[in-house]
Amino acid sequence: MTSVSTRRVKALPILIWGYITWSLVPVIIAVIYSFNDGRSRTVWKGFSFRWWFGDKYASVFHDDSMRQAIVNSLVLATTTMLIVTPLGLALAIGSHRLKGKSATAVQGMTSVPLITPEIVVGAALLLTFTRLFSGIPLGFPAQLLGNVTFSVSAVVVIVRARLVSIGSSFEEAARDLGATRFQALRYALMPLLWPSIVASFVVVFATVIDDFVITSFLSAGVESETVPLRIYSSVKGGATPALNALATLLVATTFTALTIGVFGLSFWRKRHGEQGGFKSALSDLTRMGE
Repeated sequence: MTSVSTRRVKALPILIWGYITWSLVPVIIAVIYSFNDGRSRTVWKGFSFRWWFGDKYASVFHDDSMRQAIVNSLVLATTTMLIVTPLGLALAIGSHRLKGKSATAVQGMTSVPLITPEIVVGAALLLTFTRLFSGIPLGFPAQLLGNVTFSVSAVVVIVRARLVSIGSSFEEAARDLGATRFQALRYALMPLLWPSIVASFVVVFATVIDDFVITSFLSAGVESETVPLRIYSSVKGGATPALNALATLLVATTFTALTIGVFGLSFWRKRHGEQGGFKSALSDLTRMGE
């Protein structure tokens, strides 16, 4: 019995590392071929930055459509993040303070977008903006509202989980010491919510910048094309390694956002005298982003 259990324990790390390898190998291959000197995305011709900036016509930083897709993705993700995070924070605090059946109803409604298939949300938003609210044009305005609608529930869930772990004792203590409700919220509660705010920024940015379904439903053409849409529209044709370079930029941007979030959370932990450094901050961020 012991030997069987031991074999199972030894097999678990193999299974985990096998899954990680299987997940990363396609990404690594795509990144490597972005530096290919030839036009092929499968035959290696030597290392080169040709498809990044060397080719004056087809490289990522010289192709107008690719540069526009990068700008569109960054603007959409950043704007959505800046709108959704404060909105979700307010909704989370408000719903957390509700009592009785209304609290259960509100919490259930805010979680609906998380369990609804994204393609259903995208189709519903398209019908909404083309039939009911036709004054909102397709393109960036519709894409922004669509991503805000879909992403706000994630922020509510993240912040609400932090509120449950904090409890009400800090606000009550501040009120007992003479603070108003607003002062207790600002000086006692908000500093404790900083980890969940950082996690919300990272989750929303990473979700929106690589979103395809909602963004494609609400796109108005080339002028509102984002990086995922550009990759999808080009991958079936005679794509060059410039497409790999564009995908690499998308991965690097998401990874950079995660890194900034981890360092921000690590700085907050040190400033407030909490134990643990970079690893603890990464653990907290991934746990809150689940």
